[in-house]
Amino acid sequence: MQITGMYWGAKLLRIVEFPAAEVLGPEASADQIKGLIERHGDVFIKPMFKGGVGKKGKAGLLGRAGDVGSAMKEKARLYFAEHFHNNTLYKAEGVTFEGAVPAENEIYFSITDSTEYRAPIITITHYGGMDVEELPAEKVARIPFDPLTGLKGFVISTALKRLKAPRELISPLVQYLPKLWDLYHHYGMTTLELNPIRMSPGSNGRLLPVACDFKCALDEDDPNWKRLGLPADLDASSYSDFEQEVNQLRTYQGQSDVYVINEQGTITAMTFGGGANALVTELLGNSATISSDFGGNPPYAKMHDISRIVYKHWLEQSNVLFIIGGKANNTDIYETFRAMADALRDYFNTYGPRPLYVVVGRGGPNLIRGMGYLRDTLDSLGLPYQMFGHDSAMSEVVSFAQATDLWMAGGGREQLAQRLGIS
Repeated sequence: MQITGMYWGAKLLRIVEFPAAEVLGPEASADQIKGLIERHGDVFIKPMFKGGVGKKGKAGLLGRAGDVGSAMKEKARLYFAEHFHNNTLYKAEGVTFEGAVPAENEIYFSITDSTEYRAPIITITHYGGMDVEELPAEKVARIPFDPLTGLKGFVISTALKRLKAPRELISPLVQYLPKLWDLYHHYGMTTLELNPIRMSPGSNGRLLPVACDFKCALDEDDPNWKRLGLPADLDASSYSDFEQEVNQLRTYQGQSDVYVINEQGTITAMTFGGGANALVTELLGNSATISSDFGGNPPYAKMHDISRIVYKHWLEQSNVLFIIGGKANNTDIYETFRAMADALRDYFNTYGPRPLYVVVGRGGPNLIRGMGYLRDTLDSLGLPYQMFGHDSAMSEVVSFAQATDLWMAGGGREQLAQRLGIS
């Protein structure tokens, strides 16, 4: 689950008493908006999208108003705004009204897990208010820290001194930024980002860091996020029907992670293992219908349900059913292959035969027995197949699947359909 924007961000930041811009939701009345303008001078009007949607400002999806009339015009413009981001079209479901925060300095700050350091890492710069990836390396500090001791003030101080940040910025950031670790660590977050944090002059003459935009990602397998009291469907609109069906199968037994890559793809890859998922997704590109990871030794019933859902959504358009993974340590290949084969037989019994080429690459416990069961099922269904063992390079197996897809598209699909008696 991903959350962006200050409507929910401000509520979450209040848990750890981190200052945030005052925000009103789409239900705000004209009197409430007028009061917000009187307190802050101007208001920013931003469309609300479910899920993680970036680059809204660059797309012109940001309004600013100094009176109620202008604010209402911006509300009308942005309330159902559409935004195309990462090859996906999103539609807004309302707007927020956020009070302006005067400041001369803007900070970028994030906490996330680092696979390089095997530890959480902060990214910070006092050149905030823009895309951090556009900054040169010397203007951004990335520092890992020990999750057992947590994010301490000296980590923030070290990072800012390394960047030669103005002295007046360091003390308030050292005081407030460690609070964000409590939010990140205790509520099941995998990423937390504030950009910008505006350093607003306080009544005592000191600068006060005020969060003016918020992003976070929550691990739905970590029950701690449920303590935040967020609506169950907060991020649901970012999922397709297929993704929602598979996500309902999430349990502690085995992964069930899926993401739709191309709704017009022709290779449906059922992948086992994070490493295999990364390689296969990258090499298949737009040929793939989905990106998936079904490792972690799923039991027969769960693997059968997953396969049933995948087949229902993707087999009709697919040239290749690609079953791929590395050499497993604890996944019972026989159980997973038996479940996938049985689900494929059920699919043919329900929807009739489909012209499909099956490519398999796998290794692990009970591999030969599992391949034997899958082979017998494919023979009975009249489907062509090619199987590779653990001694085959995964990149070569992917290349074979791609070549098979081209062969199917170049006439092989029609030949197979004729052989299966499909008009």
